[in-house]
Amino acid sequence: MRWPWQRKSSGDLLIVSWADQTLAYLQARPAGKGYEVTRVGVERQGIDSREDLVHRLQALGLKGLRTHIMLRPEQYQFLQIDAPAVPPEELRSAARYQVRELVDAHLDDITLDVMRLGDGQEKGQAHLFVVAAKSAVVRDAMALAEALHWDVSVIDVQETAQRNLQSLVAQSEGRLERATAALVLTDNKQAMLTISANEELYYTRRLELQEGFMTMAWGQGDAAAPTESYTPVSEYVPDYSVGGVAYGNDYSDARGASAVGGAAANSGAQADYERAQRLVVEVQRSLDLWERSWTQLPLAGVRVFAGARSQELAEWLSREIGQTVGVLDATPHLKGLTPADTADAAYCLPLAGVLLRTEGRTL
Repeated sequence: MRWPWQRKSSGDLLIVSWADQTLAYLQARPAGKGYEVTRVGVERQGIDSREDLVHRLQALGLKGLRTHIMLRPEQYQFLQIDAPAVPPEELRSAARYQVRELVDAHLDDITLDVMRLGDGQEKGQAHLFVVAAKSAVVRDAMALAEALHWDVSVIDVQETAQRNLQSLVAQSEGRLERATAALVLTDNKQAMLTISANEELYYTRRLELQEGFMTMAWGQGDAAAPTESYTPVSEYVPDYSVGGVAYGNDYSDARGASAVGGAAANSGAQADYERAQRLVVEVQRSLDLWERSWTQLPLAGVRVFAGARSQELAEWLSREIGQTVGVLDATPHLKGLTPADTADAAYCLPLAGVLLRTEGRTL
């Protein structure tokens, strides 16, 4: 995403996110045609004042760097709309009017940008993705940037960063022109599902996680689970609330009340299994919706990321959705990137997607 604060500079590049008094950062230096990651980390403000936090970040050597900022999903809305029939230079103003009933703040209080859905070659009505961030969120990030003398050239968002990561992996597998899905869990609140092809974003959805999801025994109730405990996904009616894509909805458990209960359901593992199944159902319904809506772009693969539990998540989903699921592992393709075996490393992974940003993009 290109915003008003773009300047030219050189040297090391710092990628940061600043949300919920937590700064995640990734620093990289130029290496050939790309970058080499030199360090990643997370600093939490805690009880410190903003001034104390700035001093701490200065002591880490994070002052005066060329910087890209990535907004976290909770800091903005990512909407899909029908593309208005206006000249390209009028898209933003037309989109601003079109989303006036969808944004959670007054239009005068949001910063907005747009990007096309896919490569623009799809049949029928064209669509746009709209990023709407409260201006106060942007101002807060820029205030921190000013205090640390950061030269901010780009503000990006997590959906496009994730697209860049899955495109990198798809390219290494010779699947760049085919549709691939990525499911990324970097905290205990929300998962992000994206489907991309040929380096373009076609579909995105945020899935709410059950409380404590990252510590659940996801698949340990498999053997005890009744084989007909869930309604087949084909019987669900997709939610077309926002241009054909549902965002952030917390769907009720698809399991019927009569299937819940009994001694097995009262066990910890079985309870975890039942709660975790909500994610399975929503992933499956999203993939099914894709297959029905984009017959010309059949899904070539699914990759997942959940920090140290990535392989476990891949194996569990493979069993549950009936197709091979792999790990979204960018470490072999990004020199210096820390393996995601800690919570902080996992939190920083989307920042690596911003590092892969192609400067010719609008988003």
